[in-house]
Amino acid sequence: MTLEGILYRMRTGCPWRDLPREFGQWSTVFRRFNLWSKKGILERLFKALSRNTDMEWLFIDGSIVKAHQHSAGAASSKCEAIGQSRGGHSTKIHLAVGSYGLPVHVELSGGQVNDVVHAQSLIEGAPIADKVIADKGYDSDVFRNDVASQGVKPVIPRRKHSRVGNENMDWCLYRYRHLVENAFARIKHFRAIATRYDKLERNYHSMLMLAFTMMWLPMWAD
Repeated sequence: MTLEGILYRMRTGCPWRDLPREFGQWSTVFRRFNLWSKKGILERLFKALSRNTDMEWLFIDGSIVKAHQHSAGAASSKCEAIGQSRGGHSTKIHLAVGSYGLPVHVELSGGQVNDVVHAQSLIEGAPIADKVIADKGYDSDVFRNDVASQGVKPVIPRRKHSRVGNENMDWCLYRYRHLVENAFARIKHFRAIATRYDKLERNYHSMLMLAFTMMWLPMWAD
């Protein structure tokens, strides 16, 4: 029931204190989640499920989520992956998915951080792929060269002002980039993912790990 309480909170985005009594004391549920988060248990569970996947293609992208006012004010000297802009507080999810559109690696940053800043670390954190597919937000010759030096082919369109052009782009493969967008759409069905309520980056990251685990579980049903 403790795990059911954590899942309920992830689905609804309600404050921990408002958890229904059927799940037990809200403080007990939160303490267990916080303990699992500190020990990295949910992350290890996700990595165990995602270790065997088709890595012919790797799709990367970033997506911004609003950070609720309750997520601010953490007793920490770190930024906790919460950025501030004219639109208010926000967090950006940097995601890498495999050929089946299932997540294999994720990183967090403030919402104002450019996608390409986390491009190289996404590649390094994900299993080795044959090709890396990304949108124009990753248009960088430095990144392309880094990817190519690892024996991986980059499939990244150039911006309109580029002198090189897109004559060598594999547009057929690029059409499948919607797989990473679909992954974002699926996890944002969970209200505690679509809007960040957690003060600590560690806890929001663990909530993401749980959401990704729920995506992977059907693959292991047999």
